[in-house]
Amino acid sequence: MNQLKIAWRFLLLLSICSISICKGQEQATTVFESGTNGYQTFRIPAMIKSPNGSILAFCEGRINSSDDFGNINIVLKRSEDGGKTWNELQTIVDYGNLQAGNPAPVVDYSDSNYPTGKIFLFYNTGNNHEYEIRQGKGIREVWYKTSIDNGITWSEGVNITLQTHLPNQPQMNSAYNFKEDWRSYANTPGHAIQIENGKFKGRIIVAANHSIGNPKEHFEDYFAHTFYSDDHGNSFKIGEPLRLAGSNESMVTELSNNQLMMNSRNQKGDIRARIVSKSADGGETWEKTYFDTVLIDPVNQGSILTLGYKKMQAIIAFCNTADTRKRDHLTLRISYDEGHTWNKQFVIDKSNDPKQKDFTAYSDMILLNKHNIGILYERDNYRQIVFKSLKWH
Repeated sequence: MNQLKIAWRFLLLLSICSISICKGQEQATTVFESGTNGYQTFRIPAMIKSPNGSILAFCEGRINSSDDFGNINIVLKRSEDGGKTWNELQTIVDYGNLQAGNPAPVVDYSDSNYPTGKIFLFYNTGNNHEYEIRQGKGIREVWYKTSIDNGITWSEGVNITLQTHLPNQPQMNSAYNFKEDWRSYANTPGHAIQIENGKFKGRIIVAANHSIGNPKEHFEDYFAHTFYSDDHGNSFKIGEPLRLAGSNESMVTELSNNQLMMNSRNQKGDIRARIVSKSADGGETWEKTYFDTVLIDPVNQGSILTLGYKKMQAIIAFCNTADTRKRDHLTLRISYDEGHTWNKQFVIDKSNDPKQKDFTAYSDMILLNKHNIGILYERDNYRQIVFKSLKWH
């Protein structure tokens, strides 16, 4: 009888928690919908707040199919009312019939030449499928564009492959002759960051990943890394890659005491949890790497964001599909102690059909204000990319 009472109390508490979570969330607003604007599919969301407070939502516009390679552009929509409505679609990068993807935006607020802020959009281009490039039959390059008018107009693309990548493809470019032989390459899906405090203040840092040499079983040719700039994009350096084989899609956020945290996907899938790494030198090296088994994951992307500081420690938000079997149960977690524990949990979206796969997938986040987080995420088997505001505090 006592066990029955405990069970009923637990169910009642769970019901109350679910109701409180729902009340704190706005209805999702569709930002990109597959089959519109001449695009078969929209994927890989990324988001920032522009210097004037507008929300900029980027993604890949895939013209002919949902495949990761093909005729793919980077597109943008803007909201000037906190995500309630969105302006018309704008094409930012069109690489002809080939691939432009993995948008990674960030605002540089420390350049005295642009006191109101300058937006960087890092992206990749590719001329073949990922597996073919892993076999040495193609190249992924690294570029950026900038905007000084809150994303309305953009500069021409700047190719920074020689500073941020180590390919060995001299038949495509005589300068691509690095002995390291990096092949597949992708930016973090999601936003990049600029360090706001401490000895590395002003550094722009982009999480990325690469494969090395010929393909290996269980994706052991993949490694996460970062690249960074201390001079507002005039030059870049590559950080030391993680030593953990299979580390893949990643995102970086800032902690206290000059530390950074990188959260990565485990492409091997042997442990269905997120890889966490910490750096004390601004992302140049990663001295500690471990699996956070609380952050379960089905081999998918995740997003991480620093919300502020309390008692000298960073408050961190982490969002992913918290499921070990399928891409669903998009969940937001909050940590008040820099990821040692996760104090709050909010289910953002999930399918009501247990047989449905990939109901929610990739995501990105921004801090809207002191109390609210904005979440941009893929929904309904990649049919939509939607925006939702959540009261977390």
